Amino acid sequence: MKNANVPILGFAAFSGTGKTTLLTQLIPLLQARNLRVGLIKHSHHNFEIDHPGKDSYRLRKAGASPIMMVSRYRRAIITEYPEAIEPRLFDQLAYFDVSRVDIILVEGFKREHFPKIELHRPSLNKPLLFPNDESIIAIARDAPLPSPVAIPQLDLNRPDNIAAFILDWFLNHEERRHMC
Repeated sequence: MKNANVPILGFAAFSGTGKTTLLTQLIPLLQARNLRVGLIKHSHHNFEIDHPGKDSYRLRKAGASPIMMVSRYRRAIITEYPEAIEPRLFDQLAYFDVSRVDIILVEGFKREHFPKIELHRPSLNKPLLFPNDESIIAIARDAPLPSPVAIPQLDLNRPDNIAAFILDWFLNHEERRHMC
């Protein structure tokens, strides 16, 4: 895999659990520890990043795909799929520039196999994901779980502790990679 040298860590949960909120808290904490953080977010909704009246929108509607928009501040690539397909994480990683990141955080793609932290709020009455997903390395929860689990439990309301766990995982992941 092209991106094998960059650790990938996902955050998996049911909608409304707080994945985006947690990530907006974690990213600055990780950056404060000198990690360059990239992110891939899976959306179940159709979305537009350009809008009617904009040149990029007109060019895309004329049939250009992919379209790359570039300024001195950012770059965006829009690719139209010929038919609706469910994106796969590792297919999308091929388009991700890993030269400027130390870790890639992933929101979503909960059914795919890669290291993930599960977010769980017992009050939402949703089932735990980890019993059916061996790639979940920890659970961040906002209340005690009804029964003990064999993986680390993190306090969802303590992003600083979750960031420390990620840093520890990242360092151990680095050591494991160099041992192979």
